[in-house]
Amino acid sequence: MKNAPFTAAQMRQVIEGKQAGDRIPMIYNFWSSPSVFGENKEKAQQLLNEYPCDAQIISIRMPDINQAPDDDPDYKFLYKTASFSLSAGLDAQVFLEDWSDLDDIIAHFPNPDYVNLFPHKGINDSRYKIAHWWYCFFERLWSLRGMENALTDFYLYPDEVHKFFDKLCDFYMRIIERCKSELLVDAIFTSDDIGTQNAPFFSEEIFVEFFKPYYKKIIEKAHSLGMHFWLHTCGNIELYLPHFIEIGLDVIHPIQKYTMEEKKIAELYGDQICIWAGFDVQRIIPFGTPEDVRAEVRHMIDTYARKNGRFMLTCGNGLTEDCPIDSLKALLDESLSYGKQKMMSYHEKR
Repeated sequence: MKNAPFTAAQMRQVIEGKQAGDRIPMIYNFWSSPSVFGENKEKAQQLLNEYPCDAQIISIRMPDINQAPDDDPDYKFLYKTASFSLSAGLDAQVFLEDWSDLDDIIAHFPNPDYVNLFPHKGINDSRYKIAHWWYCFFERLWSLRGMENALTDFYLYPDEVHKFFDKLCDFYMRIIERCKSELLVDAIFTSDDIGTQNAPFFSEEIFVEFFKPYYKKIIEKAHSLGMHFWLHTCGNIELYLPHFIEIGLDVIHPIQKYTMEEKKIAELYGDQICIWAGFDVQRIIPFGTPEDVRAEVRHMIDTYARKNGRFMLTCGNGLTEDCPIDSLKALLDESLSYGKQKMMSYHEKR
């Protein structure tokens, strides 16, 4: 490894905007599986091992919709059996046909004290530790109801959505307590894709009524236990950013390329929230050259870097089979070298 990873204390300083390090923090490993590189799998793993990974992310075993683990047949969100349709896409699966089952779902809600919640405890080193699960509120809603139903539920069944989100919120808050007491993590990290490529999924009014109060509760729970809260949300979410900042969200990922004006986002919010900026995996990685990759890394750093921190680097989403191995090397190398150069320039100006 060319540089030792930052410690948890150093990462806290960066995230809270108190002090930047001597380079930009890098957390590429979570979004970069060597297996997607095929015959270059070992080379990809070697590259990832050579460069710093400034946090370790520990996955939480959240309940599935209708498949329970062998050690707890009730650890699932749907109390009754529902089949997966092979003729429909993931977002078109409808496991909860109507809300008449909601009371029974709540009565049979999975137990957040499930014994095998943490299949892996993480590595006991000095790095910043993050407990992670996919699908928070909207993603959990559409995974049960299907996307079409979920988008109309806010208008047709508002009371039911609130009741479901309130129960989810209680469930998550207990999970967050266990993450702190059993894993001693520094942060909680979850996902909710609430933006499309061109615009937010919902009006500001819908966000404020149905999402903001519940996110506020789980963010405040994390903060009360001394943890940061991180959120992955793809697409254009500019409309919601002031609200997320108001309720204390610490880290936002990825500020997706081509969905928002990066410089505008950085200028308006870069001093108020830590941006875990995601490198574009839709166009530049699959179709650009290694030099294009390096140029984009420099652009990201020039756009988001702050002399007091609040900026980290990663991929915008998981790398796929169309990422050339030379582009992975360029991504890692430029992030480290230009990240050091940028922070050195800030130190010299002091």
